[in-house]
Amino acid sequence: MEYYPEVVQVIPTEEYKVYIYFDDGSIKLFDASSLLEKGEFQRLKDKKFFMERCTVLNGTLAWDVSGNYDETTSLDVDPLVLYQTCPDVDEPEWLFKQSEDKNTK
Repeated sequence: MEYYPEVVQVIPTEEYKVYIYFDDGSIKLFDASSLLEKGEFQRLKDKKFFMERCTVLNGTLAWDVSGNYDETTSLDVDPLVLYQTCPDVDEPEWLFKQSEDKNTK
């Protein structure tokens, strides 16, 4: 049986990039800036929307358009495409440190 990847966690960044964690333990980095001029994905230009609505739906990277976690109204990207085309990266520990610093202030 061929492996079909499933996204289990996503972490968006202010630079329109998303760290994607897959169920096999791999971590990939997706540059979403390439989507910002395409159809419905243009709404991702709003950085607040991009950051707050980035989530996992249907086992892949998605943006929850309705705010109700409705899989039928989300913007999503095929997990196989993400798995095959995005580069492997290490754990973004600097992001966690940045979050800790904000919480201690």
